[in-house]
Amino acid sequence: MDGSNVLPFPVAAPPDEAEALARALRGDVRAFEQIYRRHLPQVYALCLRMTGQPALAEDCTQECFIAAWRALPGFEGRSRVATWLHRIAVHAVLNERRTRSRRLQATPLDEEALAAPVPAGEAGTADVEAALARLPEGARDVVVLVGLHGYTHEETAAMLDIAVGTSKAQLHRGRRLLAAQLGLAEEQA
Repeated sequence: MDGSNVLPFPVAAPPDEAEALARALRGDVRAFEQIYRRHLPQVYALCLRMTGQPALAEDCTQECFIAAWRALPGFEGRSRVATWLHRIAVHAVLNERRTRSRRLQATPLDEEALAAPVPAGEAGTADVEAALARLPEGARDVVVLVGLHGYTHEETAAMLDIAVGTSKAQLHRGRRLLAAQLGLAEEQA
């Protein structure tokens, strides 16, 4: 590896990703494609869990990578590429919701319907994913980011532009609703 691939900042990334990032920063589309292929599954999974709709998740994933390409010159390396992409993906989902809410009239949430338990038997992965998709958006976002992706409440609050206390309350609400939907005691959720 020659000196032309060295980034102007430290990056906690595998050597091949750091090299691809350096080339992408110089405008190499194929290098950005490597980054895209490496992170696509995780970004799509995040968008899918936040939207609960495969087609919408695909749109948000596409918007994420378009925004990432445009924002690439401003990437300073203060976070991992995956973290940076997750933040962009969260913003893509939130922007889609704002656009959608302008087009559609919001319907009131039916907390009882959201808490309806899964039929008898143990909840499988599909049941958990379905229950997650039925959560109210705010609770679902926090459960996905904190509970599934391991972000702190501070990081989650910053990504969602909410207070840390709101993040904690939404996590509690989401866990309570998931437990009720899956027929679990709240401590198990």
